[in-house]
Amino acid sequence: MVVTRRDFLRYCTSSAVALGLSSLELESMANTLAGPGAPTVLWLQGSGCTGCSISFLNYSSSSAPHDPSEVLIDTINLAYHPNLMAGAGQTAVSAAQQAYAAGGYVLVVEGGVPTAFGGNACWPWTEGGHEVTFQEAVTRLSDRAAAIICAGTCAGWGGIFSAPPNPTQVKGVSEVTGKTTINVPGCPPHPDWIVWVIAQLVAGQQVTLDSHGRPSSLFYRRVHETCPLRYTNEAHDWGNENLCKDELGCRGKRSEVKAPCPSQYFNDGVEWCVGAGSLCMGCVEPTFPGFAPLFEED
Repeated sequence: MVVTRRDFLRYCTSSAVALGLSSLELESMANTLAGPGAPTVLWLQGSGCTGCSISFLNYSSSSAPHDPSEVLIDTINLAYHPNLMAGAGQTAVSAAQQAYAAGGYVLVVEGGVPTAFGGNACWPWTEGGHEVTFQEAVTRLSDRAAAIICAGTCAGWGGIFSAPPNPTQVKGVSEVTGKTTINVPGCPPHPDWIVWVIAQLVAGQQVTLDSHGRPSSLFYRRVHETCPLRYTNEAHDWGNENLCKDELGCRGKRSEVKAPCPSQYFNDGVEWCVGAGSLCMGCVEPTFPGFAPLFEED
């Protein structure tokens, strides 16, 4: 199925709040996508659980593009993704190499970057018999990228995989490469947040970042400020899903956790953590997970 320029404009208009685009920006974006010059995207995966890709693949809309396949096929040129591309082995590596030679692509990184053991805790591919480390691949590809998006907290700051004692010394992409990154945090991030950033880049718009490298247009309001349970009584034990969880350790009120989760439910608008009876764990913050150690050294 081919998504027409009219279809895409209709979709963007219906998602104006999530995308944060004006009518002129939408027009510019549609004109870009209507031609053969769709932006090339390289999506790498390091130390992670693939949850950020899974979250993105849960993206859906009632109007075109309806699902991730239409986004990936008709609006961007996805040159490399270890799970989604058709090619494998040298064919896949060649696609990444060709994009690198051309430059100007959008580099999306999912998962943290292991730096211990010379980076040899993670190998994305082999080149000429040489096992390329994830650290090497990210560092090299970031040099010629027009923009770098960190999809998920692990890519942004290390996340779960950098929890003490962090045996493979996982770090965030910016710390490893020294480059400015657009951090779209979450464990995992909402698919709309990823689409929003890509939409801004395609439309040629500047993405203003906060002090943690997050898009300030998305991550500017504390979770507690828009939580539907903020005016309810405090829950003192589990099973009280309609009561505030602050006394049970919810970070939405106690900390400066900023995210639009209360207004952008996950799983196609079904639910979010607090609504499902859980706590806000602050997964969009650089300090996540915050409780440690997750692993014990012998």
